[in-house]
Amino acid sequence: MALLGAQMVITLVMVSVFQKLGHFFSLARWLLCSTGLIRYLYPTDNELKTLAGIPKEKPKGKKGSRTSAREVFRIPRSLDVPLESTKVTALDVIHLRFYSEYQWLVDFALYASLVFSMSEIYHGFYPIKEEVNLSTVWCILVLGFALKVLVSLTVQYFKGEESVGERSTVIVAAFAFLLIAMMVMVVDERNLESGLESAYRSFNSSAASFLGSQGLQSSGPASKLVLKFFLALWCGLIGGLFIFPGFRAARMHYDLLKYYEVNRIRRFLLNISFASPFFLVLMWVKPVCRDYLTVRIFSGMSAPLMSDSAFDSMRLIVVIAVVSHRLFLMPLYLQAHLNMAYQRVQEQRKEAGRITNHELQEKIASVFFYLCVVTLQYVIPIFCCLFFAFLFKILGGLTWGGSEVPMESPALFFPTPAASEDSTTIMQSARQFTLALDSLKQVFTAEVSRGVFGFALWWSTFAWFSSSFLGLLYQTYFSHT
Repeated sequence: MALLGAQMVITLVMVSVFQKLGHFFSLARWLLCSTGLIRYLYPTDNELKTLAGIPKEKPKGKKGSRTSAREVFRIPRSLDVPLESTKVTALDVIHLRFYSEYQWLVDFALYASLVFSMSEIYHGFYPIKEEVNLSTVWCILVLGFALKVLVSLTVQYFKGEESVGERSTVIVAAFAFLLIAMMVMVVDERNLESGLESAYRSFNSSAASFLGSQGLQSSGPASKLVLKFFLALWCGLIGGLFIFPGFRAARMHYDLLKYYEVNRIRRFLLNISFASPFFLVLMWVKPVCRDYLTVRIFSGMSAPLMSDSAFDSMRLIVVIAVVSHRLFLMPLYLQAHLNMAYQRVQEQRKEAGRITNHELQEKIASVFFYLCVVTLQYVIPIFCCLFFAFLFKILGGLTWGGSEVPMESPALFFPTPAASEDSTTIMQSARQFTLALDSLKQVFTAEVSRGVFGFALWWSTFAWFSSSFLGLLYQTYFSHT
């Protein structure tokens, strides 16, 4: 209890501050309502009748009677329908689908980031020794909530008979990423520094020592093939969940490039933002980045450009910079989605035939109705990469300044708990919990955490970029056919 006292006080103070702050400020609400987003309003029935030259019928029945059925009439698809626009307000977004999930996730991610920052500042003055970093719990909770919301969004594609194509796309993408993950598992770590081999060796040896201390003879809890197989299944699941967020981001990016065709500075920033996850993927390819910066000695120099620890710190900083850049450009992408209402009306003018007033109004209104869904699909991959990077830093024993931190390889000591007594005091229970926690920390060492969370960060970035790149190819192909 004494070990966690200072961190617990900081956490409780920040939680109380967040509870008071949440009533006055919400980052999720601010991103939608205070960044200048404009939505398009669908025309009313009277406006459509006036544009189409349809005579307005007088209501039948007694005066004051109400009818629940709306009038249905058809108008030409080529009709020039002007759309009114208005700013997005808090009263508009509060009724949108998945708004509560969106607000909870974004605000909680902000609070977790602040807790992580305060924890890093605190441990900069008072380095952590045997304590448990409580910001780890916040990061894990954010990842759990993000993946839960993304699963609930993906499940919507498996409901109804009209989403057969989306359902097939998710399944095919999951199996394709599963195949890619199996191929990645066999790549030599001299080419791709996944860290899984060293993590498995450390986990197997420490787990075997732990089982031996408990009187169980074992060479290890699981084979390498089984662990890699389940890890590949997780990779396939992430790929299937990321496929439609990637397609959505690619569609918005493609529309933004057409909108800012003249503004070269905006186009450059957008292209850098889109390609930045690919540069992150390359930073785990040893011959391209690590060997080039930490092994090669250039002419006129007596040592490489940076050490291994400095490269790890630089990689973390680059991840945070990429994530911040994508979040900074998020209002532009959301406005590109809202502009789809206007684009749909313009594309409809090129079609022949007629359309009902309900179909036209639904086509325009559905764009704003799914704004929170689109926002969640945009931010969840970003949050996954960011908080996997936080866990990679916390549990992997990395630093921000590039200082050397020796990898944990202590002489493992697993204390055997004393025999249980009928009158177990609170202090004895606390001591047993501490001993169990120490044993768990010696099994899941920093080397294990560095391999697991480093690979999770790399794969999330890879799935994020791959799905977006496939979506951009899809948009480019169908725009020219």
